[in-house]
Amino acid sequence: MLTRTIGRYLIWPVDRLAAVVASTGIPPNVITWSALILNLWAGVLFAQGRFAAGGGMMILAALCDLLDGPVARRQGRVSLFGGFLDSIFDRYADLILFLGLLVYFSSVNRFVYAILAGAAMAGAVMVSYAKARAESLTPTVEVGFWERPERLALMILGALVNRMDVVLWILAIGPNITVIHRIIHTWQSTKGEPVPSSVPRPEALASGGLGAVQHTAGSPAMQSGASNPYPANLTLDSQSSEQVLRRAARRGP
Repeated sequence: MLTRTIGRYLIWPVDRLAAVVASTGIPPNVITWSALILNLWAGVLFAQGRFAAGGGMMILAALCDLLDGPVARRQGRVSLFGGFLDSIFDRYADLILFLGLLVYFSSVNRFVYAILAGAAMAGAVMVSYAKARAESLTPTVEVGFWERPERLALMILGALVNRMDVVLWILAIGPNITVIHRIIHTWQSTKGEPVPSSVPRPEALASGGLGAVQHTAGSPAMQSGASNPYPANLTLDSQSSEQVLRRAARRGP
């Protein structure tokens, strides 16, 4: 990826800046929240047609995105929840930015660009979802160009030079092509693989949910030694329940 190549040259300055920020004791989650707030501000500026100012806010938000991870490592505050929160806020930020553009172009009666903003919003969400869903089926899905850094870099550039109309054409098409690329890649990677059979049938989960499976597994009939439709080693604690749902989802439509 282009931005990964550029990112190699930013490692040292970002690390130095992270050392300064970490020394202040600012929690990394506060930096993550700051990125979301700055992106919200950028979305409001976009809705007002103030693209250059919105691009400036996006730069500050991107800086916070770069810093929260290194600051967490330097402060010894790395956590699973921190990474989860960061990814959730990234999705909200994407939606906010494109929603701002959609509001602006709708307000000035440029409905073609409002539709493009909606298509770009869908592409931004689906690129991330397609990768996350595919990686539950295959080891890695490193295909497609339009990752989030590429999209943000193009949006910032378009905002600063006031050519957001051109940017929307690119972002309405490019990321959705990446989604198609990932669909094809996942289809090719999973084609011919055996479907796991040691899980509850998806129709059972659909009709009764996990609670029904838990109830059945603990029912008197099961405890009395009646025929068990589930594997003997299937224990439905919180961790294996997630595995059951994930594997069953693979068998769904």
